[in-house]
Parts: sequence; structure tokens; C-alpha cells
Amino acid sequence: MTRRGRTLWLAGLVAALLVAGFLSWYASGSPDGLEHAAEEAGFAHTAEDSVTAGSPLADYLVDGEENRLSAGAAGVIGVVVTLALAGGLTLVLRRRGSSADRS
Repeated sequence: MTRRGRTLWLAGLVAALLVAGFLSWYASGSPDGLEHAAEEAGFAHTAEDSVTAGSPLADYLVDGEENRLSAGAAGVIGVVVTLALAGGLTLVLRRRGSSADRS
């Protein structure tokens, strides 16, 4: 990777971490469109929790703690996990493609 490519990649990483870690503090606490429509139509009470409702990052919070630090940490964890999975998949596919080209 060229120096310019590394700089661009690093700038994108920093921007993603800043958005996930700090701008998420200012996200709206209002229900999304589907929840709002269900409330307006009068059937929101029939909703059930997801099977993942008890997971560590449910509702974009770390361990269900409702504060800014928890929301920011959940965002940063999400960015890191997504980049790790995408990077791992890229490495696997790149190796697979280069071995197929040699054959």
C-alpha cells in the first residue's frame, strides 16, 4: 500500500471512530419510524423483545447502561469488529484469488 493509501485509510478510520464514539452521544432518543407508526396505530404494546435483547451491545449500549460513555463505547466496538471482520475476509479472499491466478 502506498503512503497516500495508508494516510487515506487512517483518516477514514479516525473519522469512523470519532463518529461512532462522540457523535453518537447526540443521536436522537426518539423511536424510529416503525416504532412511531406502531405507537400511532395503537399496536406498539404487542411488540416482543428480540432474542438478542440481552446481548452485550443490545440497543447500541454496553451492558444496557444508558449513558454517553456506554453508547460511545458500543459504537467504537462496532467499528473495530466490523473492520476486523472486513479485513479478515479481504485477506482470505486475496490469498484465495492469488493462488487461483497461479494455477
